[in-house]
Amino acid sequence: MTDNSRPPVHALLADGTTVRIRAVEPHDHAQVQGLYEEMSPENLRRRFFVASRHSAEPAADRACAPPRAGYRCLLAERQGQVIGLADYDTGDGKDTAEISIAVADGLHHRGVGTLLVEHLVSAARAEGITTFSADALSENHEVLRLFADLGLRTARHFDGPQVRCTVELGEDDTYLSAVEERGRGADVASLEPLLRPRTVAVVGAGRKAGSVGRAVLHHLRTGGFTGRLFAVNPSATSILGVPCHPSVGALPRTPDLAVIAVPAAAVPAAAEECGRVGVRALLVVSAGLDRARAQALLTACRAYGMRLVGPNCLGISHTDPAISLDATFAAGHPRPGTAGVAVQSGGVGIALLEGLSRLGIGVSSFASLGDKYDVSGNDMLQWWESDGRTDLALLHLESFGNPRAFSRTARRVTRRMPVLTVDAGRTDAGRRAAASHTAAAATRTMTRQALFAQAGITATRSVGELLETAALMHAQPLPAGSRVAVVTNAGGAGVLAADACAEAGLALPSFTPETVEDLLAVLPDGASVGNPVDATAAVTEDQLSNCLDRILRHPGVDAVLLALVPTAVAVATGDDLVRALTGGPARRAKPVLAVRLEQDLPVRLLPAADGGAIPSYAEPQAAARALVHAAARAAWLSRPAGTKPDLDGVETQRAHEVVDTYLAAHPDGGWLEPRVCAELLSLYGIPQIAWAWAETEDEAVTAAERLRGPDGRVVLKAYWPGLLHKSEQHAVHLDLQGAHQVRAAFRDFETRFAGLLTGVVVQPLAARGTELLAGVVQDEVFGPLVLFGLGGTATEVLRDHAARLAPLTDHDVHDLITAPRCAPLLFGAHGNGPADLEGLEQLLLRLSRMAADLPQLAEADFNPVLATPDAVSVLDVRLRLLPRRPQDPYLRRLR
Repeated sequence: MTDNSRPPVHALLADGTTVRIRAVEPHDHAQVQGLYEEMSPENLRRRFFVASRHSAEPAADRACAPPRAGYRCLLAERQGQVIGLADYDTGDGKDTAEISIAVADGLHHRGVGTLLVEHLVSAARAEGITTFSADALSENHEVLRLFADLGLRTARHFDGPQVRCTVELGEDDTYLSAVEERGRGADVASLEPLLRPRTVAVVGAGRKAGSVGRAVLHHLRTGGFTGRLFAVNPSATSILGVPCHPSVGALPRTPDLAVIAVPAAAVPAAAEECGRVGVRALLVVSAGLDRARAQALLTACRAYGMRLVGPNCLGISHTDPAISLDATFAAGHPRPGTAGVAVQSGGVGIALLEGLSRLGIGVSSFASLGDKYDVSGNDMLQWWESDGRTDLALLHLESFGNPRAFSRTARRVTRRMPVLTVDAGRTDAGRRAAASHTAAAATRTMTRQALFAQAGITATRSVGELLETAALMHAQPLPAGSRVAVVTNAGGAGVLAADACAEAGLALPSFTPETVEDLLAVLPDGASVGNPVDATAAVTEDQLSNCLDRILRHPGVDAVLLALVPTAVAVATGDDLVRALTGGPARRAKPVLAVRLEQDLPVRLLPAADGGAIPSYAEPQAAARALVHAAARAAWLSRPAGTKPDLDGVETQRAHEVVDTYLAAHPDGGWLEPRVCAELLSLYGIPQIAWAWAETEDEAVTAAERLRGPDGRVVLKAYWPGLLHKSEQHAVHLDLQGAHQVRAAFRDFETRFAGLLTGVVVQPLAARGTELLAGVVQDEVFGPLVLFGLGGTATEVLRDHAARLAPLTDHDVHDLITAPRCAPLLFGAHGNGPADLEGLEQLLLRLSRMAADLPQLAEADFNPVLATPDAVSVLDVRLRLLPRRPQDPYLRRLR
């Protein structure tokens, strides 16, 4: 079936090669028939249950027939050649479809069939299909294993030589994890020729100093690349002692990796030539490509299955001695080490390479992604996860191609190693004008920070802070909490360190009497053993070391920060106080940091006697920031992965019908009127205060009589299409008593809003409680963002909100409720009693489910949400729909 709504995509097979997945077209008939005709008799028998080539033509007729409801057929092609086919057919049913798969001979066990089935599963779910079924020969172990390994619940029913397989298509974490695992293996395999090439060619290496291509060639040669190296330049036979050839096609050996450093206008042709001769990966350092050249470059890479880094980038490095690849034009070679680095900015990349080398951490592999047409931070995370060398990941990403897939990868990787990033672009003002309170509160910064928080990524505010934090996480264990002891040999330095810790949110606990006695016994006379501990200028190396050991044994301390200054006393006695830190084991059970105000560099790693290191900072604020990040990572790791609770009373299918009905009548979308809003809320079990719709004065009076509370008071809210902020329009009347006041309020609306008013909402006057905001904004890149915080008319002024990306887990909901500054009010501050926290959790979970189910939900604005000790209810709701098709963020495909 031809399906123009699902455009062709490229994806990776298990061996890292690229295929194109697309709907079958009528003109594919000859190739589809040929696919079957070229199968061995045994494979034909397994596919059609008979070893007859007469099945080929009718099978091709069926696949290439005009579109029909309930049937979908996808093919996989490589360089224009069909190598696999899969289809489903619902027949006369609606929820169940028969599925069949065919893969070309010689291409089995490479994941072609599995990839096609994954794409069919995604398409089927979007069409409301819940089950696949297939008949197979019981001896067809390959197809049976394919279904068993999908990660979906599968049942088998054997009937003689045949077996009936039934596959349930419900999406759960087991399936997503299985897809992830297959994707990771394919991704890592595809990066092998890029990061572990055996042959490299630099296309555009210049004969004269000053060219970027020549600089890259120089780095490759002097960096000790262990493979074969060539240059491509039609005007030379040798450059820097490296053999040079006139074209890629003239090379004596096809390179795995080609570095393209030619003018922008020549990049597409160079990429095309590389693809034709079989190059498997491109690094394009050239800049200045316009839209047409950029598209031509990417088209060539996809057509020939080449992975691409760049364009407009600094290059890549892999410091494994077995490879020693330095294809960059940085000033020097990176120091080999264990930190993986991926950046979009070349300048940031140079700063990180130099900083990590200076610290002695070094780099395992480095990728300057530049304009990031293909290889992304997600690819690099998966590489580092699998390379066996990387134990620290540093990212500087200015954009995200698939944030939800990135988040799942990052959540997995951060369980194994720290992942640090610079939260760049915090002041981005480019977001569209907001239409609701929720949209006004949502910012790109908030969205990005939600991604980082949920994925366990440590987000810093600068490159310097990134390096400061990396030094601590590389050299020291994580603290169990945020309790810090400050020790100093100069009272002023100790005060500065204590202030920095307290201002960063760290705690400085008091010592127990036993610990105080213990410390006084080893410190010189006059020492103060509060927190901070002032050991005085008279402290010796041994005394300071003993003091440190005793504090580290104190159960109420999670980390120790030593603020040391050089003194004449220490010089006179020959004591080296720094040696008190570095003379013992560097990695104790708790982290130890130093602050040395005279230090010339912001952060150093002081080598210890056991081969480890102690991080030393020039500013106490830097040490405190690093400790806060380390404590936050420890807290994140201590929590088990969150789960998405099951919700009862959710009618997803009916909600889809309501949305489809509205958009059929309003193709451009819009704000829903109150009755449709209420219907959608009820379908997700979201509690709303009792209300009634009235279009006449008498209807309003009747509704008020029915809805008035114990005090007899009601509220009238005007409504017309496009009305968003009622308080600004004075479109609300409160505290109405009796029919006379209700009639007067209704007439006031009719007079002031003549020609606009379509009706009023009548509600009982709500009880006293905490007014909150809950809402959703669908970000075109990140997906639905759920916001929560202080509501009411001042919500945009106070801006007390937190955000998390949907779908929410139980941990996400807890974080949303506890993050805003107003959180103490919900937990019973000021003697008011705690709010209905379980009700709040349910409301946020159900709002998240609605946003995840309905991609057409552009905005949801619940303001105010009233939280009392007994209940939570939505007092006012606005929902906006837009005509959007669902996107599967976890479907395997290249950018």
